[in-house]
Amino acid sequence: MSESRTDLPPPRPAKSSLKPSLTVPLLSILAPILAVTVLYRHEPLDPAPLPFEGLSVTVAAPRENGRMLRGAEMVGAGRMVGPEDVAYDPASGDIYVGCADGWVKRVRVSDSGGDSAVEDWVNTGGRPLGLALGRDGEVIVCDPFKGLLNVSKDGTMELLTDEAEGVKFKLTDAAAVARDGTIYFTDASYKYTFKEFIWDFLEGRPHGRFLSYDPATKETRVLARDLYFPNGVALSPDQSFVIFCETVMRWCKRYYINGDRTGHIDTFIHGLPGYPDNIRYDGEGHYWIALSTGKSMSWDLALKHPFIRKAIAIMERLNKRPAMEKNSGIFQVDTEGKPVAHYYDPKLSLLSSGTKIGDYLYCGSLHYPHILRLKLD
Repeated sequence: MSESRTDLPPPRPAKSSLKPSLTVPLLSILAPILAVTVLYRHEPLDPAPLPFEGLSVTVAAPRENGRMLRGAEMVGAGRMVGPEDVAYDPASGDIYVGCADGWVKRVRVSDSGGDSAVEDWVNTGGRPLGLALGRDGEVIVCDPFKGLLNVSKDGTMELLTDEAEGVKFKLTDAAAVARDGTIYFTDASYKYTFKEFIWDFLEGRPHGRFLSYDPATKETRVLARDLYFPNGVALSPDQSFVIFCETVMRWCKRYYINGDRTGHIDTFIHGLPGYPDNIRYDGEGHYWIALSTGKSMSWDLALKHPFIRKAIAIMERLNKRPAMEKNSGIFQVDTEGKPVAHYYDPKLSLLSSGTKIGDYLYCGSLHYPHILRLKLD
């Protein structure tokens, strides 16, 4: 009997269910998602929710100039870098500005802004931010790397204070001097330095303090704590209260220093159409609030949603964060905090101060190489 055989063909390798033409596009989609997921899980910043009431409304001014660059001129162009604050001495007619290279510069403004004389006056060795004129013509300088400084008329520099309650200042920001000599000032963050201030915004926790310094007793007092990046400072005309801005919350608060309400804090204005930096009183019934950037949907979403801030933090570390600062300007209010006018421009970013001198508004900034001067109507 013959043996029967069945010859079976060898097994064929299984075919991939994915066509080669689909593999590369799919990987190009999945790889970034995987990378972002890993980065997100390992990002150390832990953003916190912010108080919603500070982000829910926006006020408008009855007058607007949305193209303030038109007709504006540059003062001291190319002779300064990042003149963050502009302090005016009416006795001498000089303007003082604190610049990114450490210099406090003295400016004598001419009729033509371009011909103004700019003098290197004092170098703090740090980065001067807010400036204030003292009772005797001295200049009070807020330097985030040094602390609160006093510079006399002859240029002698003295450290007044750099800590309170055992906690060092990390970001001494702005100051105002009362008639009795008391200096009111802000430490925007006790956690982050000036070079790291974006992380304070993104974390969304109140690391700031509002303080006072008494030159007679050399005592530094914490007047308010747990503030969201406290910034500019200005006194009321009757010296009954001090205004300080909280940048992240788009509002300005009042701290009462005289009368029955001494020590009480209430709201001066909230719902600003941007994020306030310095605030200046002009002696004519108005405050001028610099808005470093205008209110925008991107910042609104970021501040309302911690997970978006965490994503922005990742982009910041990778130097990929999109530019979110525009429509910077100056917001004018009266002594009751009622809006009067809004000057801004979509091409402007990080304006940091607005000082009215005569018929002009002088604007400082964190990065422009000049003071911006605008003729007011």
